[in-house]
Amino acid sequence: MPFLTVADVLRLPVIAAGLPRVAAGEDQLSRTVRWVHVTELLDPASFLEGGELVLTTGMPHPADPTQLRGYVDSLADVGVAGLVVELGRRYQHAPQELVTACRERDLPLIVLARGVRFIEVTQTVHALILDAQGELLRRAQQVRELFTSLTLRGADPEEFVQAAADLTGCPVVLENLIHHAVICRTAGPPDGQVLEAWPRRSRTAPTPDRAAASGPEGWLVAPVEDRGRRWGRLIMLPHASGPPIGPEQTMILEQAATALTLARLTGRPEWDRRAHSSVLLDLLHWRYRSRTEARLRAEALGLPTTGHRLVPVVIDHGDTADGNTTVTGHLAAELPISGVKALVGDLSKHRTGLLLALARASAWQPVVERVGRDLRGTFGEGLVVAVGPGVTELSQVTRSFREAEQIADAIGPGTLDRPFHVASDIGLPELLYSLRDDVRVQRYVEQQLGRLVQHDARHGSDLLSTLREYLVAAGNKSIAAKHVGLSRQAFYQRLRTIERLLGNDLESGAHRTQLHVAVTALDVLGGAGGTARPASL
Repeated sequence: MPFLTVADVLRLPVIAAGLPRVAAGEDQLSRTVRWVHVTELLDPASFLEGGELVLTTGMPHPADPTQLRGYVDSLADVGVAGLVVELGRRYQHAPQELVTACRERDLPLIVLARGVRFIEVTQTVHALILDAQGELLRRAQQVRELFTSLTLRGADPEEFVQAAADLTGCPVVLENLIHHAVICRTAGPPDGQVLEAWPRRSRTAPTPDRAAASGPEGWLVAPVEDRGRRWGRLIMLPHASGPPIGPEQTMILEQAATALTLARLTGRPEWDRRAHSSVLLDLLHWRYRSRTEARLRAEALGLPTTGHRLVPVVIDHGDTADGNTTVTGHLAAELPISGVKALVGDLSKHRTGLLLALARASAWQPVVERVGRDLRGTFGEGLVVAVGPGVTELSQVTRSFREAEQIADAIGPGTLDRPFHVASDIGLPELLYSLRDDVRVQRYVEQQLGRLVQHDARHGSDLLSTLREYLVAAGNKSIAAKHVGLSRQAFYQRLRTIERLLGNDLESGAHRTQLHVAVTALDVLGGAGGTARPASL
């Protein structure tokens, strides 16, 4: 056993022979017994340090109820594990004043109906305690080696937290200074209720200087530092029906917190951004088992969901980010200053995801426009900000994010200068640009325009430009001829040559539509005779 409790001691044969009966503090038998102390002093508290199981015959106990209450108070104040009174010498039964005082202080009071040899009790219990301490030392060495191994191979923070959860068998949470749950891991299947109302509950548990129990829920809390300053803390949540926190769990959490502190010195410290990225990717691909789990995870990172409009944004920045000043880092630093609640994280190497939480009554456009103008001004005009439809349920974010991704796929070079784009901005050129890697589109362009492009290349002509102007003019030959600077007769002759090469009747509206699509596709593909990316035809 990793440590002895009062209940464990009562089950030992050397104590069981005394027919023990718990007279008070029945719900405190899980207290850890650090040592056994035999005393007949009236004021033994001055010789105690806490955690002792006090054995006495009751011989020195005062008859005065007030003094007897003071005796119990002194034991309770020092934090003894319990009081064991042997009947037969001073008492034939436990005095009611003693029982009442112990109940008021929630101090376990055990009455022995038969006499036992206190020396045998101390020898037995102390031997078990020493064995447990030796086992704890061996266990500590194993845990230290595990976390050292993770540190040396540069493990991610998620691995450290998962290791702590597996070793303790309890949920473990890594949070930052503003009580955002950066990482949450459990020993078994994920428990979504762990993060229920997380920021509010977390604020009720102060941070000790080293691993120790804290707060009304009895959390085990250990500080995590970054270069000598407090960064956050590691929290173990004991199971409600499980045993209390013991020395082994304390040792494990302390080792894990130390390993995380070292990891911040030697690894990539953007743990908050990693957490945001993880949640955004889980929302994008909906990896959550339930809506509740998704809500709790987002809210644990400070994103309000209930009563808010959620607006997904995808920023395609390509290679515009320079050095450590990334688009994601820029947004993560700027948005909190402006008071905007959001999750910001990397969706891929060249894309940043942004999930805004705005009041339902407020307009989202000014916020997104401000973000778009700031990013384009900082990182260049080539950056694309695509906005999905605003939703009111977190479960709807997946579909909206996917739409934002499709918008970002469709917006390419040469698009009209706008701070952000929505679905209504997608026309034929944008649609074809999003399909630019589709072999079927490429084959269609070749079938429709291949002979014309080859003719221009072979003869140095410019029939493709003539066709483009004709299509832009919606079949109006006079306007098209004027745009290309040709006489109507010369322009008509070119159109007849184009009809002969393509085998199409340019007077046919259906044929013109087919060619319009093909020329637009060729232009967005960067083909011969076209611009890199026109806004429209």
